[in-house]
Amino acid sequence: MKIKSAEFIKSVADIKQCPNLNLPEFAFFWRSNVWKSSLINMLTQRKDLAKCSKIPWKTKLFNFFIINNERIIVDLPWYGYAKSWEKERKNWLDFTQEFLNTRDTLKNTFLLIDASIPPQKIDIEMIKCFIEDWINFSIVFTKSDKCNQKERSKNQKLFDKEMNKIWLTKYIKFVVDNIHWKWREELLSFIENSL
Repeated sequence: MKIKSAEFIKSVADIKQCPNLNLPEFAFFWRSNVWKSSLINMLTQRKDLAKCSKIPWKTKLFNFFIINNERIIVDLPWYGYAKSWEKERKNWLDFTQEFLNTRDTLKNTFLLIDASIPPQKIDIEMIKCFIEDWINFSIVFTKSDKCNQKERSKNQKLFDKEMNKIWLTKYIKFVVDNIHWKWREELLSFIENSL
């Protein structure tokens, strides 16, 4: 899949405001500091398509982008935790849950996981929710170049062990870094064929 065009459509704060273009949608769901905006920009080769911020809770809205006038990328709010923003965070998650469970055009949700650290409880809990709600998802391991091969292998084994605990022995995964760009072709191919 070759990216010919990538444009911002709109940001929304309510399910009723979501664009209804009847095009296949692919959502990116993330915890804090996993290179979400950078990933979307690298994937589309558009430097400032998704705005990068050092403050994760700044992504409070659902951001929609149209790719090649035929597919939609949805940048979802983060699911990290900040005590001072607990009430607002709950509103984001309620909106997210409604979107993931009712959006007919949603083909897949990419859950971004930091490959440079051991698996986090909040990530595993989110995966459990996806399984319980029968939501199609894939794992995208980001920041894989931020640790050496030994650490990366160790974290991957720990993650697989957690997956085995919830009876998920096989899952679709992609490994992303800033050095080897084979992942980009694999991810775009997956998006192109997931219809």
